[in-house]
Amino acid sequence: MLVENLAWSNESRERDPDYFQKLAHAQKPTFFWIGCSDSRVPAETVTHASPGELFVLRNIANMIGTGTNSSSALEYAICVLEVKHVIVCGHYGCGGVRAALLAENASTPQLNARIEPLRRLAHFHRKDLETYPTLDARINRLVELNVHAQVDVIRQYPVLGRARRSPKLHGWVYGLRDGLLRELSSDP
Repeated sequence: MLVENLAWSNESRERDPDYFQKLAHAQKPTFFWIGCSDSRVPAETVTHASPGELFVLRNIANMIGTGTNSSSALEYAICVLEVKHVIVCGHYGCGGVRAALLAENASTPQLNARIEPLRRLAHFHRKDLETYPTLDARINRLVELNVHAQVDVIRQYPVLGRARRSPKLHGWVYGLRDGLLRELSSDP
C-alpha cells in the first residue's frame, strides 16, 4: 500500500504541481456522506469525487447512533464545515443488515449491540419483509428501510436547529451488481 501511495502522490503532483498545497488548506466539502464500512463501497470512488469534496463517516450498516462518533461528525459537518447535503448511503447485499436478519452470534457481542437497532427495525417491518421470497431480497429491502430510518434519525438531531443553514438530507442506496447509486429519498 505504501508503494501505491507513493505512485499516486507522484502522479498527482505530475498532473498538478500545487495539488497537495491546495489540499493542505482548510477543507470545504459540499457533502457529508454517511456510508457503510464495506470495502466495496468507497464513497470517493463510487461518486467519482476528489479529495476534499466529501466529508465521510463510515460504519457497519451506515447507522447514525447516539454516541459521540456519529453525533460529533454530524455536528462538525453541519456547524463547522456547513455542508449543503447530508447523504445516508446504504448498499444492497450489506453484511451488517444480513447479520441483523440472522440469529445473534455469541462470539460478536459488540456487533450484536451495534446492529440491535437494525434487528428492531426488521421486527417492526416483519410483515413487509416476509413478502420477499429470499433472504437476499429481504436483506435488500431492509437496506432500503434502514436508509430511510437513518435519514429520519438525522432529522431528529438538535444540531439541525442550530445550523446557520440546514443541509438537504438524502437517502441513497448503492448497487454492488451494477455500480449505480439510487435515490430513495431527498429533501425538496
